[in-house]
Amino acid sequence: MDPRNTSKGYRAYVLFILVIVYTFNFIDRQIVGILAIPIKEDLGLTDTQLGLMGGLAFALLYTTLAIPIAMAADRFSRTWIMTGALVVWSGMTAVCGMAQNFWQLFLARLGVGIGEAGGVAPAYSLISDFYPPQQRARALSVYSFGIPIGSATGIVFGGIIATLVDWRFAFVVVGAAGIVLAPIFRATVREPDRGAYDKPGVSQGPASLADIFRTLMRKPSFWGLSLGAACSSMMGYGLFFWLPSFLVRSFEITLLHASLAYGAILLVGGIAGTWLGGSLADRFGQDRRSAYARIPAFAFLATVPFYLVGVLSPTLTLSIVVLTVPTALGLAWLGPVISAVQHLVPPNMRATASAIFLFINNLIGIGLGTLAIGAISDGLQAQFGNESLRYAILAGTTFYLLAAGIFLLTARRLQQDWEG
Repeated sequence: MDPRNTSKGYRAYVLFILVIVYTFNFIDRQIVGILAIPIKEDLGLTDTQLGLMGGLAFALLYTTLAIPIAMAADRFSRTWIMTGALVVWSGMTAVCGMAQNFWQLFLARLGVGIGEAGGVAPAYSLISDFYPPQQRARALSVYSFGIPIGSATGIVFGGIIATLVDWRFAFVVVGAAGIVLAPIFRATVREPDRGAYDKPGVSQGPASLADIFRTLMRKPSFWGLSLGAACSSMMGYGLFFWLPSFLVRSFEITLLHASLAYGAILLVGGIAGTWLGGSLADRFGQDRRSAYARIPAFAFLATVPFYLVGVLSPTLTLSIVVLTVPTALGLAWLGPVISAVQHLVPPNMRATASAIFLFINNLIGIGLGTLAIGAISDGLQAQFGNESLRYAILAGTTFYLLAAGIFLLTARRLQQDWEG
């Protein structure tokens, strides 16, 4: 199907249902953050074990399998691959609700990671074929709304269900809903021709993994974007997982109130920041490619003072209001960076290049961020008691400073590495 012959309405529908699928991706990925408190009590886990289960268990196979699945997506139907992935990760989310100990839950989260390995990189490639270059950052930003919407929904829904029923039922319900969505997605989203909006003569045939790595090795900006995003994700994913627990421990509120508070922070701040980043990149990036790296760098630098005020706030209301701002700034990188990755390689390499980017980003971000903050919290437990998470989160802001520095260095090279 030639995407240039499709209506704006159909392209908008495709983007809408991709956002819905990505929303379920993040509901299933992040719901464990709000359920950490009842899971910890029920299964008798430590913060370090929760960090392993919430981060490394998911990241291990998610990052490893994403590359071969993306190579298949560069050759075969991306819509079929995403449909199968949605069924697998939703089914394994339901299985999480049946776990009776740490290792059973750890293995179930591995299964969620296996499914979600096929959910994101093919979607990046689809969007890049449905939208022309000058609109891609905004389209990918809209797609990335699935992160704050899914995270907020998972946290709020998980908090409500865990309060009214139990944490196991929450896993089963969201898993079943994803399975119902899968055939709707497959029946309504058509596979677009690859590279229809790109310059004539751009390679369309399948590329080997060796060819893709040779291309990427000639483009240092790809590795800079990947490493910078990974550093930022250590803080981002760490917050997704631990901030609800921080609100409960430090402000002595119920799990339900914590889920509603953090859900509001994510929904308002996340959508605003994600859209702002993509809009600024499309506006300023056409003339200066360096904007795709500088915009997120400046956003990360601006997060630190807001986190200091928000996390150290003595009142819950002030904390919620202030933390909305750095939540927005911390997600502003999504549109610019993901769009830049699509432009660094030709169309026949986009899904695989995206998977390599996600491998670096998620293995470090998900695998280490949640674990690092949990381990720091355990280390500070003797000194600060229930306040240990407050200071562990503050320590995590150094990851944003590191990410900003890497992006500023990468900005110098983007113009030279830009494909075409």
